[in-house]
Amino acid sequence: MKNKNNTRIKKLQRSLLFLLVIIGIINYMDRATLAIANTAISDEFGLSKIEMGYLLSAFSLTYAFLQLPVGAFLDRAGSRLLLGLGLIVWSFAQLAGGLTHSFKALLFTRVILGIGEAPQFPAAAKCISEWYNMRERGRAIGIFNSSASMGTALAPPVLTGLMLAFGWRWMFIIMGVAGIILGFVWLVAYKSRHQFNLSEVEKEYLDEGSVRAARETPTAQDWLNLFKNRSTWGIIFGFMGVIYVMWMYLSWLPAFLKTSFNISLAQTGWFTAVPFLFAIVGSISSGFICEYWIKRGAGIIQTRKSMVALGLLLSASFTLPAAYATTVILATTYISIAQFFIQIACASSWALVTSIVPSNQTASLGGAQNFGGYLAGSAAPIVTGYLAQSSGNFQSALVLTAIVAAVAAIAHYLLVLRPHSETHHLEHIEQQISPEKSS
Repeated sequence: MKNKNNTRIKKLQRSLLFLLVIIGIINYMDRATLAIANTAISDEFGLSKIEMGYLLSAFSLTYAFLQLPVGAFLDRAGSRLLLGLGLIVWSFAQLAGGLTHSFKALLFTRVILGIGEAPQFPAAAKCISEWYNMRERGRAIGIFNSSASMGTALAPPVLTGLMLAFGWRWMFIIMGVAGIILGFVWLVAYKSRHQFNLSEVEKEYLDEGSVRAARETPTAQDWLNLFKNRSTWGIIFGFMGVIYVMWMYLSWLPAFLKTSFNISLAQTGWFTAVPFLFAIVGSISSGFICEYWIKRGAGIIQTRKSMVALGLLLSASFTLPAAYATTVILATTYISIAQFFIQIACASSWALVTSIVPSNQTASLGGAQNFGGYLAGSAAPIVTGYLAQSSGNFQSALVLTAIVAAVAAIAHYLLVLRPHSETHHLEHIEQQISPEKSS
C-alpha cells in the first residue's frame, strides 16, 4: 500500500474516528433513556406495555422512513452540516422529553428524536469511505459501530444513576444538553475531504482499491439503480434481522430482566450493561476477523456477507435458550453471547456497504439498509409489548426474535452478490488487497 505511514492522514483519521465514536455513544445513550425510565414513566403516566411499545417504536419508525431521503441528500450535500444539525435537533428533542407531562407530548419528542438521529450512521459510513482506504474500512467501521454498544452499555449504570439521583426528567435534560454541546463541536471541528488540499500521493493512497464512480455527484437514476440490484435487497433484508434483534434488546431488556427475575432497579442497571460490553467486543472484533481472512485471499464481499449471515445465525442460537433461562445469570450469559454475534453482523454489514458501491453512493446504500433495518426495528418493541402483555412473560417474544434473525441470515447470504457493473473492477480490488493472491 502506498503512503502507509502518512502522518497527516493518520492524524485526521484518528480525530474523525474519535469524534464519530463519541457522537455514537451519545446517540445510543439517548435512545436508551426511554427504556431505562420505562417503569418510572409508565407508573407516572399510567401506561400499559402496549402503549409503552408504541412510545419505544415512535423513534425507530420515524428514523426508518427518513433514511432513504437522508442517505441520498448526504451523498449530494456531505456529512458535516447534516450530521451536526441533526445532533443538535435530536438533543433538543431529548431535553424536551424531560419537560413533558403527557403520553402525546412524549410521543412527539420521540418522533423528533428519530428525525434528528436519521443522518447519524449513513453520515459516519460516508465519512469513513472518504477518509479510509478500502482495506482499512472494516476495522474503522467496527470501531465506530462499537460506539452503539458502548453507549448502550454505559446507559444502564449511568442513566440509572442519574435517574436515582435526580429523577427521570433531569436524566433526559442532562443528556440533551450534552448532545447540543457536542453538535457544535462537530460543526467546528470536522472538515470534509474536499476542504483539505490533499497531495496526489495522499489521494492515491485513500482511493486505492475503491469502487470508482462514473461522476462525482450521483443522480436520481443512480439512486434508483441501487434498488434494481439484488445485493441491495440482500443487504436490506439482512439488516432487518440485525436491527430487530438489537432494538428488541435495547427497548425491553431492562424490563425483561426486572420482571422475569424480580431484581431491583439498581441490579437491573448492572445486569443490563453486561450484554452490551460483549457487544462492544463483537463489533470491534468484526473488522479484525474480516481483515484476517481478506489478507489470506478471501474475497472482500464474500467475507463480509458471510460474517453478517453467521453473526445473525449465532445470535439466534443464543437468543432461543435465553427465553427459557431459569436464573438472571444464565439469561444474561445467553443474551451477552447473542449480543456479541449480532454486533459482528451489524459492523460487517456497514463495512459491506462501504465496499460494494462508490463512496459517492455509500450514504444512499447505507440509508436504504437503515430504512429496512429500522422498519423491522420499529416493529420489535410493539410486537414484544403485545406478546408480553398477552402471555405475561417474554418467552414468545424471544423465540420470535431468534426466528427473525435466522430468516434474515438466509436471505442476506443468498441475495448479496457483486454488482454486475463492477464485477471486473472488484476482482482487481481483491487482487490488490489480498497479498497471497497477488504473490
